[in-house]
Amino acid sequence: MADKQARNLLTAGQRDKTFYLYRSASSDDGDPDLEPTADGITKSEMKKESRSGNNGAFLKVASPTKTASSGSLAAAIEQAVLAEAEAYDTVDENFVSQISIDPFSVPKILCRNESYEILQQRGSKSNESRVLVLYTGGTIGMIKNEQGVLAPAPRQLEPHIRTYPHLHDAKYAEAFYMRDGDRSKNPKQIFTPLVLPETREAKRVIYTVFEYEPLLDSSNMTMDDYVRIAEDIKTAYHLFDGFLILHGTDTLAYTASALSFMLENLGKSVILTGSQIPLFETLSDGRDNFIGALVMAGNYNIPEVTVFFNHKLLRGNRTTKISTSRFDAFNSNNMRPLATVGIQIHVHYKDIFRPFSIERFKVHPRMSNNVGLLRLFPSMSLATVRSFLQPPIEGVVLQSYGAGNIPSNREDIVEEMRIAIKARNVLIVNISQCHEGAVDASYATGKVLLDAGVIPGADMTPEAALSKLSYVLSKDEWDYDTKREKIMENLRGEMTLYKKTDSKNDLDLIDALSKALRFSSHKEVKQMKSFIFPCLLCMAAKSGDINKIDELLKSGADLSAADYDDRTALHVACCEGNEEMVKYLLKHGASVHKRDRNDRSPLMNAMEFGQINCVKMLLECGADVASNSANILTLGDDISRSAALGSVNSLKAYREGGISLLLKNFAGSTSVHTATLARQREALEYILLTEPKSFEVTDNMGRTAEEMAKDFCYSEIVEIFDKVRKCSHKRNLLSAISSQSPDDS
Repeated sequence: MADKQARNLLTAGQRDKTFYLYRSASSDDGDPDLEPTADGITKSEMKKESRSGNNGAFLKVASPTKTASSGSLAAAIEQAVLAEAEAYDTVDENFVSQISIDPFSVPKILCRNESYEILQQRGSKSNESRVLVLYTGGTIGMIKNEQGVLAPAPRQLEPHIRTYPHLHDAKYAEAFYMRDGDRSKNPKQIFTPLVLPETREAKRVIYTVFEYEPLLDSSNMTMDDYVRIAEDIKTAYHLFDGFLILHGTDTLAYTASALSFMLENLGKSVILTGSQIPLFETLSDGRDNFIGALVMAGNYNIPEVTVFFNHKLLRGNRTTKISTSRFDAFNSNNMRPLATVGIQIHVHYKDIFRPFSIERFKVHPRMSNNVGLLRLFPSMSLATVRSFLQPPIEGVVLQSYGAGNIPSNREDIVEEMRIAIKARNVLIVNISQCHEGAVDASYATGKVLLDAGVIPGADMTPEAALSKLSYVLSKDEWDYDTKREKIMENLRGEMTLYKKTDSKNDLDLIDALSKALRFSSHKEVKQMKSFIFPCLLCMAAKSGDINKIDELLKSGADLSAADYDDRTALHVACCEGNEEMVKYLLKHGASVHKRDRNDRSPLMNAMEFGQINCVKMLLECGADVASNSANILTLGDDISRSAALGSVNSLKAYREGGISLLLKNFAGSTSVHTATLARQREALEYILLTEPKSFEVTDNMGRTAEEMAKDFCYSEIVEIFDKVRKCSHKRNLLSAISSQSPDDS
């Protein structure tokens, strides 16, 4: 195949050009069906292939010389198929591509370096957190070229970061992450993970950079790119504590809004940032944005898609770009920042929007592009509105005047909208043209739209309203009425739904404590809340008092706030095995990813104490032991201890969590050995029945557990080995007989 493609390329005059080959997924013979693309990867044939819905990928091949033979070019093609470059791999095999949404979308490959493999192999320390940086393009990563002009520089971002001591702690990386074989290499060929230098925060941020190729100006971002980014986050979700997306500023708010809806039941921080001046320029806002976003993603569990810019963390679907030149380029006019960064970092935990269902994180990989923005203006013609509402349009964001008003004498426009809604099921959402405030149907001119079936969009931004429409319309499992209801719901914190709140509990509790402790200033009261609420939450979780938890929640408590041991109410409830409490906490947004000072998650506590039903609920909500690989290194000790204590429920809980009972402990033995030595008959029988290899597994001295039982003359234990072996043999025999055909028998 490569020889044939090489001959075709040389015949087509592809000498002296860097070109791409399209690897089609349609070939059945195992060989990639490669065809050339001139001038990058935007050839019309490639667009046609993309529109057809065929899965595939683009491979970059080095430029052949004028004297290149088909043989040498074939070798280059083979090399491109095997690997994108010596230090990089493509991870397209982990990405299940969807049918293209936008025919003008530029297909991409995602490049990673060896540091990703190191992170997969090494366990993280309890004082570390891991952040994945996805670099899509934009000003932040631009570098001056030979002509002195700022331009995108493929594969230059990470090498440059390694040379900046305030972005990378090389000594720490070499001490803890350098492999033995790397020490003899050229430093430029070593790809340890990047390490953010120490800050005042509790955890060191370990990060790695994945880079898309080609890099894009944000003006060229499409819905296909949203899908790609979301799927790549899903692929690496278990390995990282947070995610940072480097993005151009022009359409950053659109991407943030779209991802906020596509990433369903999100339990980790996803932050977008960029800059007005490149990261490596002397006078740059990029460094503060990059470092601040890394610190927030690595140290604060804010399970939302957010935007970090100019020392502020903003909810992604509340954000709009407000300036083309100021460092303060983004704002969320109808909502205060989720966090602000100064000498100290202040997080408004009460404002965090958390998932309210017991479901695992997932990606919705589709968006509808049959949507549009229609902005009212004086003397707008009926023909304009009518043409805008014609098929294939399915959803419209109407930007009306003031608090949602339309000219009272334009019944023709209102009637055209009514026809589109009633006859063609077009969803029309009404938002204000003003940057602040919300639509209000109390005005007669606004109520006219409501009566016509137009949905009030509260205080949504245009970016959020458009993304929400696109997301809701792509949900094929919802009928039209359900889609209308979902538009009116606050799905991801994108809109303010005003409701009467009872602040009496807040006043009573805080006032009483303030008087008792003689606090007077707002700062003292706020600090007291941060200390008192987590302890009260843990006490209520231990006693199973859901009413008390509910009162604390109304008083402003954050259910994911940690006490002096970094334990949350969910940790305590899982230890106690209070299923109703665990369910309540999960439904009200408690994080399953928080770790205490011993680096243990609620899932690990539930497994340790044998709370099987709690383990099931946590797994449904997206908990994963593998999300913190350091836990894997200690699980062998925990399982062996449970076996030695005869805790069969704990062993069952570990199995429910997908953990092998034969993980080795610090002494090099396994649970089957410790159960044998402790003469725990029920535990041993359970391990032997559920782990077939437990008969052969050896300790660090090469002994099986059965040999140990015989050496110590534990006759009752030897009997268990014989009993289970006979049962297993009988079961295998019956299984073999039942699988035979009638003719065979």
